[in-house]
Order: sequence, then C-alpha cells, then structure tokens
Amino acid sequence: MDRKPHDAIILGGGLAGLSLAMQLKGEYPDMDIVVLERQARPLPEAAHKVGESTVEIAAHYFADTLGLRDHLESSHIRKFGFRFFFSEGQDDLADVTELGVSAVLPTPSYQIDRGILENYLGDEARRRGIDFRDGVTVKGFDIGAGEEVHTVRATTADGNVDVFHARWLLDASGRAGMIRRKFDFTRDNGHHANAVWFRIDDRLEIDGWCDDAEWKERCHPPERWRSTNHLCGPGYWVWLIPLSSGAHSVGIVADAAMHPIEKMKTFDLAVQWLEEHQPLVARQVIKRRDKLLDFAFFRHFSYSCSRMFSSDRWALTGEAGAFLDPFYSPGSDFIAIANTYITLLIGHDRRGENVAPHARLYERLFFSFYEGTLKMYRGQYNLFGDAEVLPIKVIWDYAYYWGVLCQIVFQKRLGDSAFISRMSDELLAATDLNTKVQAFFQPWHDVSDGRNRKVMLDQRDLAWFADMNSTLHDALDDDTLAQRLRDNVRMMRLLAASIVERAVDDHPSLREVAGDLIEVEGERTELFARVA
Repeated sequence: MDRKPHDAIILGGGLAGLSLAMQLKGEYPDMDIVVLERQARPLPEAAHKVGESTVEIAAHYFADTLGLRDHLESSHIRKFGFRFFFSEGQDDLADVTELGVSAVLPTPSYQIDRGILENYLGDEARRRGIDFRDGVTVKGFDIGAGEEVHTVRATTADGNVDVFHARWLLDASGRAGMIRRKFDFTRDNGHHANAVWFRIDDRLEIDGWCDDAEWKERCHPPERWRSTNHLCGPGYWVWLIPLSSGAHSVGIVADAAMHPIEKMKTFDLAVQWLEEHQPLVARQVIKRRDKLLDFAFFRHFSYSCSRMFSSDRWALTGEAGAFLDPFYSPGSDFIAIANTYITLLIGHDRRGENVAPHARLYERLFFSFYEGTLKMYRGQYNLFGDAEVLPIKVIWDYAYYWGVLCQIVFQKRLGDSAFISRMSDELLAATDLNTKVQAFFQPWHDVSDGRNRKVMLDQRDLAWFADMNSTLHDALDDDTLAQRLRDNVRMMRLLAASIVERAVDDHPSLREVAGDLIEVEGERTELFARVA
C-alpha cells in the first residue's frame, strides 16, 4: 500500500496525461508525479485512438515545449496542411473545387499514430523520472478538504489494491471524465454531431484517384495523401488521415439531425453511406475490406464542462474536461492549453501563493478560447457542402486562429494576466468580429448557389495568409507582440469587410444583414481570385 503523499497523481496515461506529466517534470524537476493508466503497454499501432491530426499549437507544444521534435520527425508524418474537396456524389476529383496549399507552409504540423506516440511517451516519461504505472484501474477517489491530501484507490493488473495520496489530483482520464462525472460538471454546448471511424491497413493515396495531369501537377511534391483530406458535403465531412505505420484513418463526422448515426454506426452501414455520399472513398475502402483494423463511433461527441481548475488543487485536461469537434483538429491544442494552465497553477502553489485567483482567471481564459472556437462549429455544419461559402469560412477561421490564439500560445502569454489585461480591447474586438462573421455565413449560404468549379483554391497564393503562418515562431517582446495583435485585429476587420463585399457583389440582398462588418476604411484583404 502506497501511503506517501505525492506532489501529483494524474488519472490517465494517454496523450493528455503523459504530456502533462512531462511538462510538469520539465518545469519542476524535483516534482514527484505518479501517472495511473488503465491500459497495459505496449499499445497497438494504427488502431489505438483517433485524434491523429495535429495543427500548429499542438505541434509546437509537442515539439518545443515537451522536446519531442526528433520523435515527431522520425516516427510520424509531416502534414501537407488541411485540404478540402467538395466531392459530394462525385466520381472525379478533377471536376470539383479543391481548397488547400500547393506547397507545405513553413510552420510544421504532423499526422501522428496515437499508438506509436503514446508508447513512446510512456517510455520517455519513465526515462525522465516520472512514476508511470500502466495496467492500473482507478476504483475511486476522494477530494481532500482544505489543505488535506487527495486519496486515490486503484487495482493493479495482478489484483492488488493500492491507495495513493497526493497534493494535486489531475484528471486526464479521457471520456471517462472521472472528476467531471462525479461532480456532474458535464454541460451540453449546443453542438450536436456524431462521428464514426475506422482504420484500413493500407495507404489510401488520394493522388492516384485522379488521372488528370493538370490536377496532379497542382501540388509540389504531388503528395496530397499527407494532408488531412476533408471530403465535404451538406452537413458532414469525411476525413482521410495517413499513419506512419502505413495504415489510413477514415472518419465520417456529421450533424446529428442531417445524417443520423443509425445510418452509419456499423462498418457495412458506413460503407453504404459512403457509396451514396462519397463514392470515391467507398470504392477505395471496399477494395480493402479485408484490411479493416477497427471500427468505432461516438454519439454526441461534443460537450462542455462547468469547471476545469480548482483552488482545491484539482484540475481537468483533455477530454476529461471539454471537447469541441475534430474539424480543424483542436483537441491536442486544448490539451496544450489546459496542461499549461495546470503547470502554472502548480507553480503558484509551490511558491506558497494563493491559487484561487489564478484558478479563476485561467478557467475564464480557457473557456473564452473554447467558446470562440466553438462558434466555428455550432450550427455551421450545413455550410460544409457549399463550395462558395466554406472556402472563405476556412480562410477566416485560420486567420482568427493564427492571428490571436496562436500568438498568445507561441509567445508564452497564456497565463500572463498583465499582458492579457493590456490587450483586452483587442481580444474582445477579435471575439466580437468572429461572432459576427460566423453569423454572416448563414444568410450567405441561404442565397449561395454553392456551385462546384473545376479549380484549386490555393491558399499559398494569399501572401498575407502564408506570412501569418511563417511568422508564428517569431520571438517577440511585449510591445512588439502587442502591436502584432493590434495589426492582426485590424487585418481581421479588413478581411471581414472583404468577405462581406465579395458576398454582397454576388448577392446584393446580403447588404441588409452585413451590419457594421463592411464599414471599415482601408485596403481590402486579398481573397481568392474570381472563378468563372
């Protein structure tokens, strides 16, 4: 029986829990950390967990904050960005609108095999002096009152019962959500969608699905398969994500009302659904039916949480707290954000400071980032088959993400209350702009013809867009960062005006719902060239 109080016990040794342990150990090398994980190692490759696509914040967090760049570069796939095809019911990708980059942008992101990564994290955690115990089932826990320690009861793989005590109790138990469920913190966030997914033990090389020479030559190198490929239609999108093991992850994510889960909740039903909506994918999957590795689904996967961080020395991270949507792959981003706030809170506690005001601030900031991102999804899935509106929405969403949230994270200002207060006007302005622009997409969609055009909309052609990506790793002092945020918010105002002007040019009736978005003086931000 283990009765010595530890500095922290982490419930769950998956991506969120192990990365939190490594971040804490890197920041506080003398910290005594125990990680309790139910699944025994080693984990299977290719068919362990979804969440294989990372974007810039998560890639930065894993590579730079945790020091895993060599592993990411050697054992996973450098991503060729996001790519979108408006291919509902289509048989030839050369005949549809494609949105993406013709060449990889400078700031890296990765396609990760969760089994490979989590096996490595478990070994690396032990190498770094973290007490990682796999094959352990947590049976219960008690939150200590006041300064009392927390207690965790667990059973090892051989049936022995252990009791652990710790100053901090950190829940990274995924959808089990031990603390969230015990205290009824789960909240409906108004975004109702479902997902099914499976892995095929073979590469689905989308580059070979089309014989059109011009189409093939649009990308350099011609490796679209390295992208997170989105095949879009009204109310849904299908993902294609390559894994370094040689397998491919395939998923269907859909608005619950427009595409009920009952029509896709088995592999055979999912294939039938794909035959109707994405026949190109169905054809490739059917050829490889004998290489199916797994199949699973989540009903109503998106949820919020009323609490994340407590002055009573407990906290939630990853899916143990709140989860948004796999579109744009924000899951690992919010692991990075929550883990950073937890690391800061523990630092305040170790210095003998009152944790309460910091816990309240960090929780408020976390949920402001969560709600701002949620606006990209909630009530927006009906746009996903619209080849006129969705490409512009994607550009806007990137600008908001790179221009605001990435700046705060990359420049290590997540917990800088003085800087956040200094920039409050700009941050509130960005939030307000995002709310208005997301709302504008709906009336635009209502009048849009959404027509597919035989074209690639190359994000590389947008100089300002590529520049935002290339400068994410700039090291900035407070004044320079403040000016960049002001410039980015100004650019977003011009971008919003450009979006509205473009829509109004084609659909004059939209001027009535544009509000003040169009009332901005200055040179309009470049969008895609008109396509006949």
